[in-house]
Amino acid sequence: MNLLQIPTAADSAQAIYNTIQQATTAETEEVAMNAFDLALKGGWLMIVLLILLLMTIYVLIERTLIINKAGREDNSFMNRIKDYIHDEKIDAALALCRNTDTPSSRMVEKGISRLGRPTADVMSAIENQGNIEISKLEKGLPVLATSASGAPMVGFLGTVTGMVKAFMDMASAGANVDVNILSTGIYEALVTTVAGLIVGIIALFAYNYLTTRIKGIVSKLEMRIMEFMDILNEPAV
Repeated sequence: MNLLQIPTAADSAQAIYNTIQQATTAETEEVAMNAFDLALKGGWLMIVLLILLLMTIYVLIERTLIINKAGREDNSFMNRIKDYIHDEKIDAALALCRNTDTPSSRMVEKGISRLGRPTADVMSAIENQGNIEISKLEKGLPVLATSASGAPMVGFLGTVTGMVKAFMDMASAGANVDVNILSTGIYEALVTTVAGLIVGIIALFAYNYLTTRIKGIVSKLEMRIMEFMDILNEPAV
């Protein structure tokens, strides 16, 4: 016997590893192909769900960036505004507000521009600007709300139309009806429901996340309003 022809333990282990890796790769590719085939069999409603998903992702990313920018504030901003107002440097205070690109700075700028008028007028001007800033932050949220409620309904519609098609195929088959005809039609129809639920859940979580972040910004704006009004009402030292 030639000893060189006897496989070693390392060779056997390597062969087993290669076999497992090939099987795993083949199984992964098969699962991917099956998922792609199912998506295609979902019909044109899958295109609608894909559009809703892309819109949801875009709004989530775009609004998150906007909210993050709105939430960044200079801790010394209100102190500088206070010093400028007490020193009667109104132009410097307005310039500081214009150079600070945040919702609170624009609200303070609106209040400073109304100095000399009754307090109620100043407060009203600030609140109006605050409503404008909040509406800017909430831009795009109706898209998420529509996706969250509409995507599951679109998926359910696809399931109903798929079931109708499956039973029509059974009726056309007549006496030669096969259980595979019904089962295939059902699982193809349920694909749209699964896709609709996935898109709806993502949109719902995104909507709740963004609304929570916006509420935090609103709380900060309310604090800045009260702080600014205190500056106007307190005596200069």
